[in-house]
Parts: sequence; C-alpha cells; structure tokens
Amino acid sequence: MAQHKSAKKRIITNEKRRQRNVAAKSRIKTYEKRVLAAVEAKDADAAKAALPTALSYIDKAASKGIIHKNTAARKKAKLQQQTAAL
Repeated sequence: MAQHKSAKKRIITNEKRRQRNVAAKSRIKTYEKRVLAAVEAKDADAAKAALPTALSYIDKAASKGIIHKNTAARKKAKLQQQTAAL
C-alpha cells in the first residue's frame, strides 16, 4: 500500500482513468455491435443511421489515447465497408 500522500492520490487518479477508459471501450463495442447487427439483418437504413455515432465514438477514443489510432482506423474501415456493401 502506498505511504506517501502523492502515491495515494496517484492510485485514486489511475483508478478513475481506468474506469473512464473501460466505459469508453464498452461504448465503442456497443455502437459497433449495433451497426453490425443492422448489417446482418440487411437493414441498410438502420446501419447508415447507427454508423455516424459509432464512428464518432471511435474517433473520440482514438484522440484521447484510449485506443490506438490504427485500431480506430481499422474499426472504422470495417464498419464503413460492411455498411457500403448493403
């Protein structure tokens, strides 16, 4: 266990950031699943409606360093490609 006040604060700060990162990653997965579910159901309107939200959350996570920029690009490309195929 940390002894110094600054070390204790660092533990608390790290946990807050970890929770925020977990929530952001979960949000990305949720919106990604919504787009992919619409694609599987061959519902072009629903997929195109859900796509901008998913891309927005992916971009935000990449800009904040929650996910790597190449990972974000890969996820976005996959979603856009599958939506365009409808």
